[in-house]
Amino acid sequence: MPHGLQSDADIERVVLGMLDCSLPKQDWTHAAHFAATLWLLRHRPEIDLQAQMPLFIQSYNASVGGVNSDTEGYHESITQASLRAARAFLEHCPPTQPLHEVLERLTDSPLGRSDWLLDYWSKSRLFSVEARRSWVEPDLRPLPF
Repeated sequence: MPHGLQSDADIERVVLGMLDCSLPKQDWTHAAHFAATLWLLRHRPEIDLQAQMPLFIQSYNASVGGVNSDTEGYHESITQASLRAARAFLEHCPPTQPLHEVLERLTDSPLGRSDWLLDYWSKSRLFSVEARRSWVEPDLRPLPF
């Protein structure tokens, strides 16, 4: 799946832009979410991403005019599931493999589909207010990681 992030420098630009809220909104794609997560997992392992990623995303969303509400913006269950997926995926890659190659493999996998979570959650459960506000366990089948 083409995503425009062809080098580790491209990935670093995305994550730093997200963190300092300078990334253009149109660049905050499904692949960019995973790219930022992979970079943070590899380069900033001291950060508790389970706790901090929500704050990073909420701040970024607000900076580009987004709203973090019960119907749009930040989504806790999607974020936490994606963190688990990225961590598990990265653990199966050599630590010296360039991140843009890891991201390419990830986006070519089922995780590259923006609807991958619907294999685990029903649409009504995943897009509920409860799942947006807090972690909600999958109702179709457990996550494999």
